Amino acid sequence: MKYKDIQALSDEELAKKLDDSRAELFNLRFQMATSQLDNTARVKLVKRDIARVQTEIRARQIAAEKSAAQK
Repeated sequence: MKYKDIQALSDEELAKKLDDSRAELFNLRFQMATSQLDNTARVKLVKRDIARVQTEIRARQIAAEKSAAQK
């Protein structure tokens, strides 16, 4: 998922996407441990998606803090 697509999501959708990605990563790691994972590159992609979502969540928190401090 591109960062631009992530920016368009609402806060609730970001939280859901983060939970889904973490669950997917857990399942991928489990498959890798049992030698059932065919596409090991998928782990890297899911980790990047998690990082992108976390980055957007944090950016929104910082923006909210700045706007609250200015009032």
